[in-house]
Amino acid sequence: MDFKDEIRQLSERVEKLKSNLFTEEATKNALILPLLKSLGYDVFNPLEVMPEFICDIGTKKGEKIDYAIMSDNEPILLIECKHWNQELTLHDNQLLRYFHVSKAKFGLLTNGIVYRFYTDLETPNKMDEKPFLEINLQDLKSHHIDELKKFHKAYFNVDSILSSASELKYTSQLKAILSKEFANPSPEFVKLLSKQVYDGMITPKLLEQFTALVRRSISSLISDTISERLKSALKSEAAQEEKEKRTDLQEENPENDNGIVTTAEELEGYMIVRAILREVVDISRVVYRDAQTYFAILFDDNNRKPICRLYFNGNKKYIATFDKDKKETKNHIESLDDIYGYGDLLRETVRNYMG
Repeated sequence: MDFKDEIRQLSERVEKLKSNLFTEEATKNALILPLLKSLGYDVFNPLEVMPEFICDIGTKKGEKIDYAIMSDNEPILLIECKHWNQELTLHDNQLLRYFHVSKAKFGLLTNGIVYRFYTDLETPNKMDEKPFLEINLQDLKSHHIDELKKFHKAYFNVDSILSSASELKYTSQLKAILSKEFANPSPEFVKLLSKQVYDGMITPKLLEQFTALVRRSISSLISDTISERLKSALKSEAAQEEKEKRTDLQEENPENDNGIVTTAEELEGYMIVRAILREVVDISRVVYRDAQTYFAILFDDNNRKPICRLYFNGNKKYIATFDKDKKETKNHIESLDDIYGYGDLLRETVRNYMG
């Protein structure tokens, strides 16, 4: 099961279990620890997940926070837990107090359903009062899972998270403001827009009229945008399905293969790619499909999940790699051994498909 599936499974678990969780400890065991486990941490190993982590504050000794994610004997993420039905607030919260005396760069406040991630964007060593990332397992978005994955043990990188934290924080706040304005336009917002189309004075009566117009315009714009995206997606999917049908037809009817010949050199290149990927995936999931102009190596025998392509039919040899947007880049190689030099790219491509 890949990471996205695990998190979605946890999301479904919340609704089933929460009514039977009567204490904070039960919330930790049933909801919070399973999420930490999905993030790759051994929840039974205090070298990775330290329960009751001690944070001494001035003359107060033995002050504790619920959990600390550890790396090289230092905390990297402090976690304060609440009961699932309890409001999350930083007012007089231990997380605020502990953050500045700890070496951890990130704080997490959670009730097992909502996860709020904090850092010190505004003042160094002082935790911000607003989170840069908030994830609600009962209202889970795909991009939330992508951001959560950055805290996975295998991918955790302080600089990488911090580089996107500022953008995440202010983007989420702007989205919240826009969402509120779209649902119920404020007088200031209506005046800002109406002045773009009306030169006269905005009287109370005109403001009322424009408020209704702005609300209808927003609704219409959102509806049109969704409609256009759906049409575009359906066209793209239909084109891809037609392409796959043609490919499958060629494979099922070799007499129509237009002279496709799979060479020993292509197969040797395929075996090298499988050897490179052996450490990250079951190589039975790495397959090939030969075409007239290239030799494709795919993940799960899916044309939508290309790992690489080998161009061995001309005077020069190329291996084509793919970025996360599936953009193809052709790289010249002198010999088959040069394929090993693209090992990191190939492994990263497969990891992206695995979620």
